[in-house]
Amino acid sequence: MTTTARPPKDLRDFYEDPAVPVASGPSRSLRQARMLAAALGSERADTILDIGCGDGTAAATAAPLLAGHRIVGVDWSQDALKRARAHLTYPIRGELTGDGLPLATGCADAVLFSEVIEHLVDPDAALDEIRRVLRPGGHLMLSTPNLAAWYNRALLLAGVQPVFSEVSLRGIHGRPGREVVGHLRLYTARALREFVAASGFEVVRLEGAPFHGVPRALRPLDRLACARPSLASILLLHARRT
Repeated sequence: MTTTARPPKDLRDFYEDPAVPVASGPSRSLRQARMLAAALGSERADTILDIGCGDGTAAATAAPLLAGHRIVGVDWSQDALKRARAHLTYPIRGELTGDGLPLATGCADAVLFSEVIEHLVDPDAALDEIRRVLRPGGHLMLSTPNLAAWYNRALLLAGVQPVFSEVSLRGIHGRPGREVVGHLRLYTARALREFVAASGFEVVRLEGAPFHGVPRALRPLDRLACARPSLASILLLHARRT
């Protein structure tokens, strides 16, 4: 497994700030849970890891669709885990780089990885570690913002910084929006497929999802764009460990 140094102290402190959002929203959590439930079908699965579980609300939203499976929440933010204990029976502290997760090789049947990868300094090491803890054939459900979302294409043509991208941890510069959430990496649909496949996974399916931050008047367009994942706001990818 590839290992890296810990994130710089200021980045770690950023994610320990209670004001930084740690949930991706119930709509996307439900879509991802439905995809996983459909993928599992009658397949027996005991352990599902929610890596980067944040405050645990995503796992709580998914739980009714994944009845009978044990959902284990993993995060390295002490503040997030403190809040997650209200929603999760099994919250544990761990991180994907450095010494890796405190979990045995091949222990998980599925991994939920909801809007975490865009925050990582070393996404290669992260997928290496996810692959390690998944059993052969295990499922990865990954979601992340789409750099090439339909409105970002228009913004770039106008010389405006794309939505989801950030140039500072201290404030928003050159793009719409008000919240700083710590995005370090962004993917198009094609880049995400290629990256996940190169990391030892077989990509099974890619879907689009809407973004709650789109202005109300434009939300019908955003929902329409989901029919073509390459244009959607959010990318939902299902892959299996080879």
